Amino acid sequence: MKFLQSLFGKTRFAARDRLLCRVSGLRFFNASPEEYSKRNYANNVAEYNTVLGSLNAQRRVFLLRDVYDDMMLDGVKPTRDTFHSLIVGTMRGSRMHDAFYFKDQMKITGLVPDVTFYNFLISTCGKCKNSDQAIQILEEMKSMEVKPNVQTYICLLHACAAQGRIDRVYAIVRDMTAAGLGLNKFCYAGLIVAHKNKTPFTDDFDAKVTEFVERSKIWSSVETDSANAENVMVGVTDEELYNLPTAEYVHRRGGFLNRQFTAYHTAFNAAADFKNVKLTDTLLEMLSKEKKTPDIYIVMQVIRCYCHVGEIDRGLQYFEEFINLGKGSAAELFVTLAEGAMVGYTEKGMQISQDILVRMNERNFFMNAKMGSELLLRAAGEKTGGYTNANYLWDLMRSRNIYPMLPAVEAYYQGLKDRQIPQDDPRLVLVTQMYDNLRSRFRGSVNV
Repeated sequence: MKFLQSLFGKTRFAARDRLLCRVSGLRFFNASPEEYSKRNYANNVAEYNTVLGSLNAQRRVFLLRDVYDDMMLDGVKPTRDTFHSLIVGTMRGSRMHDAFYFKDQMKITGLVPDVTFYNFLISTCGKCKNSDQAIQILEEMKSMEVKPNVQTYICLLHACAAQGRIDRVYAIVRDMTAAGLGLNKFCYAGLIVAHKNKTPFTDDFDAKVTEFVERSKIWSSVETDSANAENVMVGVTDEELYNLPTAEYVHRRGGFLNRQFTAYHTAFNAAADFKNVKLTDTLLEMLSKEKKTPDIYIVMQVIRCYCHVGEIDRGLQYFEEFINLGKGSAAELFVTLAEGAMVGYTEKGMQISQDILVRMNERNFFMNAKMGSELLLRAAGEKTGGYTNANYLWDLMRSRNIYPMLPAVEAYYQGLKDRQIPQDDPRLVLVTQMYDNLRSRFRGSVNV
């Protein structure tokens, strides 16, 4: 596509040239009108909005500012939809500086940010763990006479929860209650996140989590006002807007994620992060009493918790029981157990991990670069043993034409070097070539 060619160029030096031009503020205007029309990727606001939507879908949000600059140079006036696309992209990329820049630009063009725009802006502050800015945005909304909605308060709650600001979170809860708004499952999920991030850690954490999970089951009027039509149009789910750990899985099907378990998801995730087996077992008992089967995401958190405390056999047993139920299966399930079994690099754990990887390969599960890189990075940390898992993962990714990310390749390269493999070994030669290539592409451009 002409669009991609114009953005990325044909060599890695093109990126350096664009970076230099952007820093110095230089642009070249000596192209003829015919040549310019061939190179230009958009001519009007509708085409520019399409480009912005494409970049958001591809998660290439670092290019949004460049596209906006091109709009200004072309004399194309952005619309409200343009700024909504820009703020959604900056939210997904946690680019708070760009988010505030686009807010100021929106005002300059004569458009008043609406409540949806401000909600995305508050969510961006939450991703960047800056609750002070989130509070200031709410004050700005009041001064601009933009009426906050339910999502505004929940975004603000989660922004404060990300920093563990319990005092602010409870103040928001009181304001919502005073305004006649009940608390829904996303509010209780935010309360769990707030207690998880609070420092110092409190002894009543388990009790608070189970309390919030129980209370989340009570129907609330907020439930009917949760989804926003504007959010749906730009492809932003409630989980993404509130920065929940399930955001990247919300579109998965086949029993991967039961959205009714929102509070449970946050609770199990917190238990796994803290390696809290007692809390994990308590939550499983609560689900069992309700005669509900955990979804795949919950199973992943349970396995992660068991494995990270060294109870690999228990994690394997829970994995097998869930698979035998026939309630669903996914590559992430196998990856979670394979990675968890490698914790500690015990002989038994490494063997279990290898067996799971073989089973996953036999089922021909799709494995993307992210999952493969995380597994390779973990396996490459093995200091003793035959390096079997790391070699198997490398070969598996090569056979599927999957290119691992730089940190994983670097760890694998160092692991091979530490084993004093001959310099002309075919595996080491291939890994060295890829490592040098990735290092020149990603680290070289940073030092420009």
